[in-house]
Amino acid sequence: MSQCFNVSMSQRLNASMSQCLSASAHNISIICHRLTDSPLLVLPTTIFFFAGRVIDYSYGLNLALAGKGVIVKDQAFLNLNSSQLQHKGATIAESLSGLPLLVRGHVPGGGPSEISKPHFTKLLKQVTNHISSISNIFVHDGAIGSSPKCDVKVRLISDNPSAMLSLSHMLWETPTRAVSQDSCPLTVYVATSISPGIGESIGLGSKENDGFIAADIERSSLILCGKAFSDSNTTKEALAALSWPVIFARGGLPLSARLLVSGDSVVLLFAPKRTFKSCRDLLVPSDAGVILYSNGLGFLFQTGGSNLFKLPASVFLASSDSSGVIPSVSKLSPGQAAYHFLAGYQNGKFIPAYNKGTWSIDPLELAKAFMSKLKDDQISSYLFNVNGGENNVNGKDFAKVVQSTLSENIPPFQAKSGGDLEEKYKSFLLSKFPALPEEFSF
Repeated sequence: MSQCFNVSMSQRLNASMSQCLSASAHNISIICHRLTDSPLLVLPTTIFFFAGRVIDYSYGLNLALAGKGVIVKDQAFLNLNSSQLQHKGATIAESLSGLPLLVRGHVPGGGPSEISKPHFTKLLKQVTNHISSISNIFVHDGAIGSSPKCDVKVRLISDNPSAMLSLSHMLWETPTRAVSQDSCPLTVYVATSISPGIGESIGLGSKENDGFIAADIERSSLILCGKAFSDSNTTKEALAALSWPVIFARGGLPLSARLLVSGDSVVLLFAPKRTFKSCRDLLVPSDAGVILYSNGLGFLFQTGGSNLFKLPASVFLASSDSSGVIPSVSKLSPGQAAYHFLAGYQNGKFIPAYNKGTWSIDPLELAKAFMSKLKDDQISSYLFNVNGGENNVNGKDFAKVVQSTLSENIPPFQAKSGGDLEEKYKSFLLSKFPALPEEFSF
């Protein structure tokens, strides 16, 4: 074999089919070039072998990126592992938190969009132009959701290997070409070196110097500017908002919950964040993101451990009621469980479906599906008051109570007399969700 030369996307490519040799097991095309030959015919998903060396070049990948507005200037590196990214200059970035998240495409009643369609369109254009100006870009394909039955394929496109090192660890592995074959994949654009004033320049106003995150649920697109990739919590919140409608449409129930695993028993837990924090070492995953699907449980984001569990033996809904109206622990019917799940009551505040993040699906529809799942699979459910006056329970004590409850005969829910908590529930839920099913009850 002779020397090789780079073929630009803009060059005219013509050659006889005799220049394309049939490859081996993977049915790829091997193109051999001699300096005296005419320009190469580049076929989709082409790998070049020159003098026994593989050159990172794929016409199919470049074409796919162009369809997302990114024109490869020099090279696009696909699915590099950690050591390869570090070889390209990746370093572990310092963690950040609390960066601005702008979202458009909320469900009706979920509040106004925080970024308009014209502003997002303008921002996306600026970001894709910026990434296109970078010589080497990095691409990673993965999935949100550990079960292939209802996961969401994701393509990350970044101008920086350090960002890719951080973000790729959030996603589950996915088969080759899965993104291109998915009906509604997510696209994440990462522009670390774009001008810090990008937000102000397109009319979004002054943003954090460290960067910001913008998501468009309708477009299934996410933009991370500046150091936003270092804010893993906000990035995951944005990815969850984008993925939940797809997961739900594919039959999964995306839930802000965690699992308590004890021997062969799996318990699905809904609780305030402080309760989760205080018994973190007993729960999986570290982030509150679980998918309940037809015959098991999975996780939104990479956990580094087991990725799938069987259906839960029971569900625990933790409430926080210092008035004492809610008993310390009680058994719920599926309709009651859906009602308290939808309310998410925490000492005077209601957090629908226990989700403090951005809503991209209707909480009522999620609660209905949750009730049906409890019925169909005969999953027991319990309500637990973590702030019952003198009997506050937190952390490891909460986990112990959950485990002991499974072996006891717990009485049905019966609100204690006094107070107007039931009316508060009713008033809040009917104001947000007027068409509550009859089976939903306090």
